[in-house]
Amino acid sequence: MNADIFKTKEGRPSWDEYFMNLTQFVAKRATCTRKKLGAVLVKNKRIVATGYNGSPSGQPHCDDKGCFVVPTTQIVDGQEIARDHCIRTLHAEQNAIMQCALNGIPTDGSTLYVMYNPCYQCAKMVIAAGIKRVVFDADYFHDDGLDHKAMDMMKESGITVDKFKR
Repeated sequence: MNADIFKTKEGRPSWDEYFMNLTQFVAKRATCTRKKLGAVLVKNKRIVATGYNGSPSGQPHCDDKGCFVVPTTQIVDGQEIARDHCIRTLHAEQNAIMQCALNGIPTDGSTLYVMYNPCYQCAKMVIAAGIKRVVFDADYFHDDGLDHKAMDMMKESGITVDKFKR
């Protein structure tokens, strides 16, 4: 672990830095072989759930059986876009939100810390869960433009979306 994380009282990390650093640790549990990602869901400066990308409980994981990659086609602004997508795993954001649902923990008014900006599907879940702020560490945009639309959709829904500055 990076020694910079353990700062003296004068150099304490901000809340955003603290929770963003935790996303990287949570990602170490990920079972996807393509990318390891983590998410931390926070309410009133308290962690209510974490999530990493991996298969649903009881299902085979990518690091056990390999990714289940299928070609997908989407129509964006009248243009057909094709890309490969692993459908075996849930995204880190999805796992964090579903952990709250499974355990009866309200997500309304919470903040979601993620390593990359949420995809379109995750953005819809963020909106539906009543999350009010999303903090992400890095851009992860595809050519299809859906990721930009996801960011716009969250903002249009009144969600504050902040790119973390290290």
